[in-house]
Amino acid sequence: MTSIRTVRRWAIRVVAGVLALCVLAVLGLVIRAKSGVMHAESEAWESVLTDPTITVEEHADAVVLHPAEETTTSIGLVFYPGAKVDAAAYARRLSGIVAEGSATVVIVKPWLRLAIVDPRGLSVFTDYSPGTESWMVGGHSMGGVRACSAAGEADALVLFGSYCAADLSDDPIPVLSLSGSEDGLSTPQKVTDAREKLPDSARMVEIPGANHASFGDYGAQKGDGSPRIGDDQMNSTVTAELLDFAEGVRSE
Repeated sequence: MTSIRTVRRWAIRVVAGVLALCVLAVLGLVIRAKSGVMHAESEAWESVLTDPTITVEEHADAVVLHPAEETTTSIGLVFYPGAKVDAAAYARRLSGIVAEGSATVVIVKPWLRLAIVDPRGLSVFTDYSPGTESWMVGGHSMGGVRACSAAGEADALVLFGSYCAADLSDDPIPVLSLSGSEDGLSTPQKVTDAREKLPDSARMVEIPGANHASFGDYGAQKGDGSPRIGDDQMNSTVTAELLDFAEGVRSE
């Protein structure tokens, strides 16, 4: 007959084994998150830092862009980066809505550089601009998937080269989806297949010549298509779409 002492010994071994596996899993995530990081291109980042129309704040958990001449803004965007991509890599693409649209942009620095595992609520980031009236949430690639899960906390949703895992088809939230014709990761077919998870009113825009990495300034990405659009054209296209979309969100 098995003694109580033997049962306890085996129970301790099982618990110790489970804990060891958990520690190894966490260590694996940390190591994976630190490898293959796609850093912001210095020239693009510097162009935002030196833009006299924009004030840049760097925090431990976010990069915040404010219009230089305004203390409060009527609309803001909390933006989640793609997996392993620096927050600063999206600053130039999103700077137009700040400079031309008087919006506040908060680019999240996710836990482990993986937005999908970051459970923090939107208020952690909207608190950087407490006077802002309306908030959009958005993201690129995996960051867009995370943005979809936070859509219930926002007034609008913006997707860059991404699509939702959650079903928002019955949600009246305004949605802007920007994709690229040359995207080799969030391919046009994948975006089309996931269209049914967005509201019927969602604005779907495929940018000719854009690939997955065209939505940021972090260099080429493995598995991606070849871009046929330059940075200046990409910046102006993204800015124009965001300005038009934000104006509609403001008016609601």
